[in-house]
Amino acid sequence: MKKDKYIKELGSFLKEAKTPYHAVSLTAQLLTKAGFSELAESDAWQVKPGGRYYVSRNGSSIIAFSVPKSSKLHSFSIVAAHSDSPTFRVKENAELAVAGQYVKLNIEGYGGAILSTWLDRPLGIAGRVFVEEEGRITEKLVDLDTTVVIPNLAIHMNREINDGYKWNKQVDLLPLFGGSEAAGSFDKAVIAKAGAGKNGLLGKDLVLYCPEELKVWGPKGEFCSAPRLDDLASAFAGLSAITENPVSADAVNVLAIFDNEEVGSLTAQGADSTFLYDVLQRIRIAMKASEEDYYRAISESFLISADNAHAVHPNHAEKSDENNRPYLNGGFVVKYSANQKYTTSGKSAAYLKKLCKSAGVTAQVFANRSDMAGGSTLGNISNAHVSISSVDVGLPQLAMHSAYETMGTKDLSDMIAMMREFYK
Repeated sequence: MKKDKYIKELGSFLKEAKTPYHAVSLTAQLLTKAGFSELAESDAWQVKPGGRYYVSRNGSSIIAFSVPKSSKLHSFSIVAAHSDSPTFRVKENAELAVAGQYVKLNIEGYGGAILSTWLDRPLGIAGRVFVEEEGRITEKLVDLDTTVVIPNLAIHMNREINDGYKWNKQVDLLPLFGGSEAAGSFDKAVIAKAGAGKNGLLGKDLVLYCPEELKVWGPKGEFCSAPRLDDLASAFAGLSAITENPVSADAVNVLAIFDNEEVGSLTAQGADSTFLYDVLQRIRIAMKASEEDYYRAISESFLISADNAHAVHPNHAEKSDENNRPYLNGGFVVKYSANQKYTTSGKSAAYLKKLCKSAGVTAQVFANRSDMAGGSTLGNISNAHVSISSVDVGLPQLAMHSAYETMGTKDLSDMIAMMREFYK
């Protein structure tokens, strides 16, 4: 079954995609395997009708696209997702000694994590480092292959732990790295993994990650749990759709996976940057289309912003809107917001429903309770730079921003089917 195939492939993807850098590197590998060629922002671009390409920025964002078989720029069909998830970044001077007996690591929060889910579980450390090799700066991906744990304080020492305890990130959430013999060894471990000399380590971007693998469960295998489902599951859906799909006859098919959505997107590689605009303009130039052609194409274009949605919680159904509430395995979700936290309109929803009908799938509807504020996502942010008719969708899930999240096994294949129809 397609459902089982995609869930298995998602599990393999998440296992390798430990950080945004690993996710983008893996995405580039899979795109290359599917026949996409890499472009560099620093080079002049040459594209051919029917050609497939990708470009990355900062090693943590990537945009893939296929040039239509016709030589005319008609429109862009864009799917957007994000590569980052809430986590903890290891600070530059990482080691903290405790009475000469322990070594813990100094970290800071990234994004809005459910803090309690990160405690008392094995955690890994991975990311990227920059080393000097033959006078040049080289970037390398690393996984320290070590385990750290953020230990809870025993209930005997913290009687309020089950009464709404508030964790202090600088006090309660520093991971234990090693015993006294580990003093001075953290940077050495990084240097060893990077294959750099003592003076060769120039910079590092390291984060904690949950190493648990995707687990399918439920009497009928109807659920799965894994780290980083928000939003790598949607990124994987877009990747599957664009690599499996033939090149369009007249539309430029685009997959944009941005970094830093969890912290506001206001970076050079975030949705609130010029990355998407820059790539679309360079596609236009490479296709020898005029600026007038570009703006006409934009008016005919469509964006699917794919970022996961809140399913009804089995213990807290009252937190969901009364009749705009999605469930696991009920299909992917179309998200609405009167205050434009999501970009869905009646017009863009109508187009999406037409896609669903053609793909033979159904979509659910999500809106926040009117007395609860919701989060924003990629669609309205990227629209500030490239104004395109768009819709916000997502996979329904439980425990969003937990270290280990849950979703239905059916919804992923439905979303891929819809995106494949879109790219057609």
